[in-house]
Amino acid sequence: MVNLRAGRPRRAGIRFAMANLHALREPLTVLVLGGTGEGYDLAAALADQPGIRTISSLAGRTSAPRLPPGEVRIGGFGGAEGLAAYLVARAIGAVIDATHPFAATIGRNAAAACAAAGVPLLRLERPAWRPAAGDDWIEVEEWDAAVAFIASQARRVLLAVGRRELSPFAGIDAVWFLVRSVDMPDPMPPFRQLEILLARGPFTVAGERDLLRAKRIDTIVCKNSGGDATAAKLAAARELGIRVVMKRRPPRPDLPAVASVAAALAWLRSLTER
Repeated sequence: MVNLRAGRPRRAGIRFAMANLHALREPLTVLVLGGTGEGYDLAAALADQPGIRTISSLAGRTSAPRLPPGEVRIGGFGGAEGLAAYLVARAIGAVIDATHPFAATIGRNAAAACAAAGVPLLRLERPAWRPAAGDDWIEVEEWDAAVAFIASQARRVLLAVGRRELSPFAGIDAVWFLVRSVDMPDPMPPFRQLEILLARGPFTVAGERDLLRAKRIDTIVCKNSGGDATAAKLAAARELGIRVVMKRRPPRPDLPAVASVAAALAWLRSLTER
């Protein structure tokens, strides 16, 4: 038994004990559901944060993905139940969902898994693009509306929707398509008139302007991903008077959400302080 009346004063002893408890406390393990620029930036920012251990999860849908700092896992979890089991097994203290705005399935699974495991969850999502003066946007909820419009109104289309969402457009035989993708689509849907451009952003307005002119594009089809990496095509379309068929974002679970890495770091600090 420690005699508090002998030696250091009681208050100093409490401070000493708290300091040792702080030193022995396990770091907060944060799971970052990433694959976006925000996810990479967050992992880089957390790499230098004392008392925080970061695990970044990538879906593995692109070949040779860029790896963020810290521990990385690649692949799915096996649905909400698999993710909940992972959170418990790895003693995850917080989850930040920084996946793509159109990755709706992992968003739902993360909400269900964190609720089941009792783990705090934050959504880090870049703001959506919004039309500006001079834009000619046709906004759609689903691709069938885009297909109907293109089949009747377009002739030469830049299709920038990702390699997994090309099939709805493959049956439009009278339209020529320029498909831009990070990786080669596999399998390739049976387009009748097609050119493939493998490229990864960020793109410049000048480069996009030159591409649209060279390929005589009259319509761009894309998803409202937001962010700066692929926004240049919208500015170039505005300058050239090219219309844009834009798919709106799918609904997400009602969660605490922030739009910047700095705000996500502040949220994590509030957890550690509690």
